[in-house]
Amino acid sequence: PDPPPPPGPTRARRRRWETHDPMSPADETAPTEIDVPDLPGPWTARVPTYGDVDALVRLRHLDELQGTGEAHVDPAGIENEVAGQASWTRRQLVAVGDDDVPIAWITVHDRAAGRALVWGYFDRDVAEVDEIAGVLYAWAEEVAILMARIRGIDATRLDESPFADDPRQAGWLEQAGYAKRRTWLHMERPVRDGDADLEPREGVLVRTVEKHENGFPVASDLQTVHHMLETSFEDHFNNYRESFPEFVQRMREEPGHRWDQWWLAYVTDEDGEQVPAGTVVCSVLPGKHGGPEGTYVEYIGVNRHARGRGVAKSLLAAVISDAARRGRNRVGLEVDADSPTSADQLYLSMGWETDYVTDSWFKDLTLD
Repeated sequence: PDPPPPPGPTRARRRRWETHDPMSPADETAPTEIDVPDLPGPWTARVPTYGDVDALVRLRHLDELQGTGEAHVDPAGIENEVAGQASWTRRQLVAVGDDDVPIAWITVHDRAAGRALVWGYFDRDVAEVDEIAGVLYAWAEEVAILMARIRGIDATRLDESPFADDPRQAGWLEQAGYAKRRTWLHMERPVRDGDADLEPREGVLVRTVEKHENGFPVASDLQTVHHMLETSFEDHFNNYRESFPEFVQRMREEPGHRWDQWWLAYVTDEDGEQVPAGTVVCSVLPGKHGGPEGTYVEYIGVNRHARGRGVAKSLLAAVISDAARRGRNRVGLEVDADSPTSADQLYLSMGWETDYVTDSWFKDLTLD
């Protein structure tokens, strides 16, 4: 075989992507490679490695500090995206200089058929950062198109979620052809004295998913959770279908994932039978400044036929009381500022307050 290329910029530029989605039929006519782009000035692009985690934590820290005024970055989460389970469904690049330390990082997540989530983080003190951002967002679009071709679909949507009121990143996205479409409230509620005694509303039964003797959840309960979420969000903004394997894999990618933080809610129907009415899936939030952990509501969904019966409040009560019993100090969540169910008003009534705000920027692509 030929000897490997020498280290440095030449090797970075010659590195090519090979992608395969085991959950979709192979499209033999689709390309499977895309070139790593050239960057301006002294910078080169390459694939991030495990050794970049500390530098990427710094980049994420700078991004959160600018967007929220404080930063509590979880290194385990970033390690997972770069060299763990979460890296398996992502394509990513970093920009480095002569010292090989990343000053920019972009990730394209193959979330589901027709959906590619894009995340860009940049050191804004770098003189060429505007040009670097332009090149990396163009590369992200090429990768999203490649993912769509491999899946055998003819359209896809790029979705980037920068912090609100960030004119510089908004400018990069506008130049790349994105448009701002939605605003999201990131809310937090402290865990208070007495929260461990919260109970569900009368007529609502809430329980965690059942588990086998070895601690793994029963498949039928996980499938019910997925079905509840898919049907609950049918009338929500930007809803799209995510297969059951994709959903379970993505949840398991989170470092804070715990099977005992998946709940199902039941109500009694007109025939006197208990039927699934909603679900909530949570994860663990790392402690701030070495303090207690928190709970994060990844998803909460209520079947449209069961709305107005206190199901959401009952599920949230279960989450809050569970957090209190575990000694956690807060419960966080994200909600659409224009939710059709006015979910933000429910959260406000139960003690949540907005911590910071992000926007959704989309670019819809139709493949030739």
